[in-house]
Amino acid sequence: MNIIDSNASAMGISRLVLMENAGRGIANSIFDISKPCKVAIFAGTGGNGGDGFVAARHLLNMGFEVDIYFLGHPLDIKSHESFKNWEILKNISIKTNSLGIHVIKDSSQLESTNSAVVVDAILGTGTKGKIREPVSSAIDIINNSNGTVIAVDIPTGLNPQTGMVNHKAVEADFTITFHKKKKGLKNGDTRYVGRIVVCDIGIPKEVELFTGSGDLLRLNGRGSATHKGQNGNVLVVGGSNEYSGAPALAALSALRSGVDISMVACPTSVASSIRSYSPDLIVKGLSDNYINFNDTSKILELSKKADSMVIGCGIGMEEETSLALNEMIEKIQNPIVIDADALKILDSDLISGHRNEIVLTPHKAEFKAFFGVDIPEKLSQKIDVVLEYSKECRCTVVLKGNVDIISNGESVKLNATGNPGMTVGGTGDVLAGLIGGLLAQGHNAYESAYLGAFINGTAGDIAEKEYGYNFLASDVIKYIPMVFNI
Repeated sequence: MNIIDSNASAMGISRLVLMENAGRGIANSIFDISKPCKVAIFAGTGGNGGDGFVAARHLLNMGFEVDIYFLGHPLDIKSHESFKNWEILKNISIKTNSLGIHVIKDSSQLESTNSAVVVDAILGTGTKGKIREPVSSAIDIINNSNGTVIAVDIPTGLNPQTGMVNHKAVEADFTITFHKKKKGLKNGDTRYVGRIVVCDIGIPKEVELFTGSGDLLRLNGRGSATHKGQNGNVLVVGGSNEYSGAPALAALSALRSGVDISMVACPTSVASSIRSYSPDLIVKGLSDNYINFNDTSKILELSKKADSMVIGCGIGMEEETSLALNEMIEKIQNPIVIDADALKILDSDLISGHRNEIVLTPHKAEFKAFFGVDIPEKLSQKIDVVLEYSKECRCTVVLKGNVDIISNGESVKLNATGNPGMTVGGTGDVLAGLIGGLLAQGHNAYESAYLGAFINGTAGDIAEKEYGYNFLASDVIKYIPMVFNI
């Protein structure tokens, strides 16, 4: 939901609007459950509490008498949206006797309630670990009340991912959740979740269908005690006597994704050229002009030290290269990104039978070369085709275009970042390296693919602001770190 909130904000739907819709939804649901009566709202310092503040305002308008029990200090309120609604309630409380505000700084200030409706807006999805005071005592008071208990989003104390209760939790008669059921509600004991009401707060389906800055919250963090090699090792297999830039761009992009080591296995004829791109790359020379069957054992040996592989950037279409790749593909143990010419010379049957995760990154022509089908013009039909063939080959497919279509055969993501300047040669290699880097850092194929597409396109958009449409693929790489810090 944090990701969805952030993506909605990027689309122009502010968190303040979502909080307003959530609070109104809570109030409307309470009105459906009970006629106007006395309501006690226990609110925390996070967004869950902010939803409770908004609900209080709407309940007052509906004729309810409301008491807010705020657990914490106003200066501890975590978001601008929650604080804004707290300020509104304080202003209202001066002008009405129907609203009581009680700031609870320690559990000794809590007492039992005789309210007909008791609302838990304390932690929601913010529940982590053992419950501390004064929240613990508030849960006891809620559970010991004789009123109808309403939990906001998730009962406080219930793990939002697993539905487990590690210490104690609110025992709700109703849980009013937003947008969709959380995993914890699906798996949680009805003793805690009660009857579930899903409340629409105005998030359009496009927020989840399209990638957005919120998806960056999925990126794996890095521990302070990690050391060299623990954050991913990518092996790029590519290059030929005609192409040296493509594998270099992919390898540098992988480094910018955050991996520790990026290695290129390439023909000896272009090894020096690839080394010259950056001293940060490790380059291993193979046969002289193009990769062939004699290189398979060395590549497979190098792959044992890698966490992922990127195959195809600048690799060429020699028959011997095709034989070598088809021989290796069955023996490779790593997650693989397959790009560019490799999509034209690999046997698709070998891909569908591969036991590890594979990402294919074709443009329209490469998709036809690999799958033997034309891509239709209409977006909805394109989505259907990508979904069908990714399912058939049991891999993740990124169809590159004006809108990138990413599917693993079960789910679909669209990416609309990027611009016409990205038709410049090499941006596809940058994308392949990014996806390979994310795979090496522990993301699954589908997540790596759509995160890579978003990061690549956004870096291209930053480059376009700097250079217009006159930027290079190497400029896109330069701006990748800025995307991670959005």
